Amino acid sequence: MTLSEAPEDVEAGGGGGDAGGAVEDTVGVEADEDGVEAGLEEGDELVEEEGGGVDREPPVDPDDVCVLIPTLNEAATIAEVIEGFHELGFENVLVMDGGSRDATREIAREHGARVEVQSGSGKGQAFREALGLIDKPYVVMIDGDGTYLPDDVFDLLQPVADGFDHVIGDRLGNREAFTRLNYVGNHIFNTEFHLAHGHDLRDILSGYRAFRLESARRMRLEADGFGIETEMSAEAVRLRQRIAVVDVRYRRRPSGSEEKLHPVFDGARIGWTVYRTTKTANPGFYFGVWGFISLLAAVASAGYTLQGLRGGFAGAGALTVTLMFVLLTVVFYGLGALGDADRRRHAELLDELR
Repeated sequence: MTLSEAPEDVEAGGGGGDAGGAVEDTVGVEADEDGVEAGLEEGDELVEEEGGGVDREPPVDPDDVCVLIPTLNEAATIAEVIEGFHELGFENVLVMDGGSRDATREIAREHGARVEVQSGSGKGQAFREALGLIDKPYVVMIDGDGTYLPDDVFDLLQPVADGFDHVIGDRLGNREAFTRLNYVGNHIFNTEFHLAHGHDLRDILSGYRAFRLESARRMRLEADGFGIETEMSAEAVRLRQRIAVVDVRYRRRPSGSEEKLHPVFDGARIGWTVYRTTKTANPGFYFGVWGFISLLAAVASAGYTLQGLRGGFAGAGALTVTLMFVLLTVVFYGLGALGDADRRRHAELLDELR
């Protein structure tokens, strides 16, 4: 079974405010009338979540929601973010601080948030540690830099209330908020994820999400830094969770807010995370990449060997190298096939348990 056949739901929806109602083409799956989940083909109609705003009842009881805000030197913006959620009735705000050198922790406490200092470093480590501290069934994760709007939280929580496990806020409709490099980079990583995992989640790097606590605790998460969002997206796919994507508004980083993501080094880590997570989610892709490299090397080596044999400058050594690359190609593609077969058995077992 390939990932594109896996019975998880990917639903597109609109976000609040100016971003509301914009639905892009997304390939996912939905449940049929008998409750058996079936795959959608590209171009099939997707259910659209109506864009919200804040003049409506919360989809779930705010007392059942923990708003998680990982922070590092966000003194300029953290108060606005916390107050935005308080005004909407969300009083359970957990700030996981990575050792801020400014007044982030003090300001967060003054505005009624629970503040914890993470034991390690990095956004990913903060998220994993926070999962052990949260006791609410629903979690909203948002960056503390003021780029996301608390007002969009109802649109994120609506699919959760409807039974979805993981909801991603899609920022990419706000082109003006990105530098050209960041915008292009986001699309490159989304394309890589689509090719590697078989699903177009539109914005795998989004830092604004809503999910069920139990679904997040089932994930195998290892990333310590900014790869955590990519890893969460991959794990949601691997675990065949019901995934929804809604549009959210996104602003440029406010003046005084510190940029922490390095476009080259963190970009490389994110790209590696996309590939690394296919080892268990899509073994055919993971080993297939190496199989393809070995195949190219075998072809190049065979060409050199043939020319050498004709010209008298290559012998048994060159032929041995060619055969070695051929063997590696067979081994890598074989491992991929075995991994996919094992993943299919695991998926069938999960379906039976459900």
